[in-house]
Amino acid sequence: MRIITTALAMIGMVAAPAFAAPKGVRPGRIGLCTATTVAFVGTRLEDGAGHPVPDSGASVRLANGVYGVSYDHVPAVQHARRGDRALTCLVRLPSHCPPGDDRGRWYTTTDLRTMESWTLPDAEHMCGGA
Repeated sequence: MRIITTALAMIGMVAAPAFAAPKGVRPGRIGLCTATTVAFVGTRLEDGAGHPVPDSGASVRLANGVYGVSYDHVPAVQHARRGDRALTCLVRLPSHCPPGDDRGRWYTTTDLRTMESWTLPDAEHMCGGA
């Protein structure tokens, strides 16, 4: 419900909720959301020439620096386009990580053009992993 309320606030339909982070900033606490745009949509892997590797999964980068990646094809990500307005919320933080290893943050992002959402981690491996 919070994601929908915040999305509506971004398009001017309701007042902005208190849990929204400033636009363009990565949410730093679970439950915080921020407005941003889609900067890049691609596959998880690229070949040596920088071309997408089909069937290698999905990746998405937002203008605020949030990155999402999956080994699977994610239709909602593939429907997103560069420049789409989006709302992204931090939904999970890693725990018991080695110092300096902050991989494993999970974000739920809603593309406000398609109104489709995805929830992805920011790395292929969680903290302490490969």
